Amino acid sequence: MLNLKTIRWCGDATGSLILIDQTLLPLEFREVECANGDVEKVWEAIRSLRVRGAPAIGIAAAYGVCLGVQNVLEADEETFFAKFYEVAEYLASSRPTAVNLFWALDRMKKTAEDFRLVMKLTHSFHPREAANRLLMEAQRIHDEDRAICRAIGDFGAELIPDGAGVLTHCNAGGLATADYGTALGVIFSAVAEGKKIHVYADETRPLLQGARLTSWELMQREIPVTLICDSMAALVMREGKVQACVVGADRIASNGDVANKIGTYMVAALAHLHGIPFYVAAPESTFDLSLESGDSIPIEERGAEEIICGFGKQTAPTGVRVYNPAFDVTPAKFVSAIITEKGIISPVTKENIRQILEK
Repeated sequence: MLNLKTIRWCGDATGSLILIDQTLLPLEFREVECANGDVEKVWEAIRSLRVRGAPAIGIAAAYGVCLGVQNVLEADEETFFAKFYEVAEYLASSRPTAVNLFWALDRMKKTAEDFRLVMKLTHSFHPREAANRLLMEAQRIHDEDRAICRAIGDFGAELIPDGAGVLTHCNAGGLATADYGTALGVIFSAVAEGKKIHVYADETRPLLQGARLTSWELMQREIPVTLICDSMAALVMREGKVQACVVGADRIASNGDVANKIGTYMVAALAHLHGIPFYVAAPESTFDLSLESGDSIPIEERGAEEIICGFGKQTAPTGVRVYNPAFDVTPAKFVSAIITEKGIISPVTKENIRQILEK
């Protein structure tokens, strides 16, 4: 059984962060090492999608904070915390949509502030101890995500019938999380229960996360998978090949509107048209209850070159106008259920969301 280590920290507070470079998969497996306080390398890895997927981005950012304070381990209190906040704000600027990024950074800020308060009470400050506390919190976030993904998988598996064809969009597997995945975690758990599942993976243009990453993960686990172009989703639904759709999420508003990789809205609308359940698998940390609806979710727009010159080959006229939002928002009315580590939210309403998350 494949056991991905998408993200790992080596050593103590002066150690290094190791990431799988997902831009090279599936043809090349290579890891990127971020060390010696080089927080810029972590920022670039998040921005360029070397590490991607909402939970994985949050974990990487938490470790990025630990990396960023390595150069002030002998500094005074004021210098240490000035650097800490500078690093946290810098990492927050890497990508705007995935709320897990900001959630993880907020946890790191709370850890730092709690430690600072204790140090004020004792009239002493030890920067290395502060760095150790930050590393412990980052590792806690990492460990929690492993458990969360397993719980999501166990809850979600009951929704997938034996013998089902399951369509998924983008990648929400081990590469997007600590090790197991959210949407793919549901599939992995269903297979572990003995169910026969066949996955239909959308390519997920323009960066082909479904083709490059999801199909690769499923093949590594020897789970039957058929790769399709995004434009084929309606046809495979109409032909009766799909009995359920499962996707991840990057941010969920308080009313259940879901931001996920561009093209998810199309899949949800098609599933609704064909009477196929559409499930979203996401941890509590992906919910942004401060937003009334998906209309307020910031949508990242990426460079034109991803469409014009995808993977090094120009496929459109030079100078053509390009619109390249990285995400879209699926209205809650198209979501049959949201699968969380605390249980299944169905029907998807503001009241049911709060009831489950308050468990």
